[in-house]
Amino acid sequence: MVNPFAEAIENEVDELDLVERAKEGDRAALEQLLLRHQAWVFNIAVRMVFQPQDAEEVTQEVLIKIVTRLSTFQGECKFRTWLYRIAVNHVLNMRRRRCEEKTLAFAAYGDAINGTPDLDLPDPNVVPVEIPILVEETKNACTMGMLLCLDRKQRLIFTLGAILGASDTVGAEVLEMTPDNFRQILARARRDLHSFMNNQCGLVNTSNPCRCPKKTRGFIQNGHVDPHNLMFVPRQVQRVRELAAEAVRDIDDLVERQHVEIFREHPFLQPPDQIAWLRRILDDGQVRAALRLN
Repeated sequence: MVNPFAEAIENEVDELDLVERAKEGDRAALEQLLLRHQAWVFNIAVRMVFQPQDAEEVTQEVLIKIVTRLSTFQGECKFRTWLYRIAVNHVLNMRRRRCEEKTLAFAAYGDAINGTPDLDLPDPNVVPVEIPILVEETKNACTMGMLLCLDRKQRLIFTLGAILGASDTVGAEVLEMTPDNFRQILARARRDLHSFMNNQCGLVNTSNPCRCPKKTRGFIQNGHVDPHNLMFVPRQVQRVRELAAEAVRDIDDLVERQHVEIFREHPFLQPPDQIAWLRRILDDGQVRAALRLN
């Protein structure tokens, strides 16, 4: 899987050929084009709205915009830049989803974690998955929730720049800002997360008492983790760092580098039933009319 946020685009010529064929009504070319980007859009969306179900909805909205506007792409910029401009503008301006309904400050989030009691791990005989998987789900849910304490622009830029590895140049092109501005917002988001985690999270600072295994049963009891419906630990895990480009910017603070790596260790999530999902979108009357699909 090619990372679209890599500095150099390996398959740009091939992708432009797919674009031209899709604009002429070639449905297979359009499906292939969207499949290259669908999971990346989904992974941006899930970090913006937390709930994978909401992220699926956001991703579908983005893909429909891309398809219906494809005829307007004239090659004035890289296709990657054009596509992700649509995606980022959508997630910055979309209606608030369930997990965004209450603006959550880091202090309030810390209070919620501290208010979750430290308990023994669940009885392995009464849960449907192995205990280490539940602890991993707790860790991922908790750190994903931390992203909601950032404002939308910070959250988006941290996702692109720190997690998915977009360089300052690529990130700036997509967000239509200067590389310096992208870099400054990213640094501010990193500092805010680092400050919180260094004072709260035992993963970053071992002097902190908070530990994922201690919080797992409390997260289950409070409804934040559902052993029967895991959100952030797919059965076959592929880590973001395995697919995303290496971070091209230097991070001087080693502790700060450590907290960024926690987010890059998150699973790279795949939207369910990708082909069936895409075909439902492409069967939409508005989409078929926009592209005169064969």
